[in-house]
Amino acid sequence: MRRASRNSIKQIKTLRQRPQFLRVQDHGRRWVSPSVVLQQAPAAEEGIRFGITVTKKVSKSAVVRNRIRRRLRAAALDILPLEARTGDYVLIGRIETQNIPYDKLCSDLRWCLKRLDCLEGAGAGPGGTP
Repeated sequence: MRRASRNSIKQIKTLRQRPQFLRVQDHGRRWVSPSVVLQQAPAAEEGIRFGITVTKKVSKSAVVRNRIRRRLRAAALDILPLEARTGDYVLIGRIETQNIPYDKLCSDLRWCLKRLDCLEGAGAGPGGTP
């Protein structure tokens, strides 16, 4: 599996404020996989931005929720800079995210990107135009 370089990781910004998350939720699309829910909206600014959320419905334990966040962050930083189109992404953790093998987590994230037509180069017709 390819990993993102430091330079490509530095280009990604994070969503930190509630209105940013709500904009993606209200104006975006979503796809659900066994280990992650991905929401995508057109970029509010240039580049790729992502945010992660894990609710208490997933687990009451902060230790478990933080583990899920760390795994989602690692997968996002490995996949998004190399394979995603410009846009805003929100990754929502599920209980399966905690124990699923990392390769399967990354493939689920790729699958969500593909289903939302957000893979870089996906859907390109002859001449490189979508």
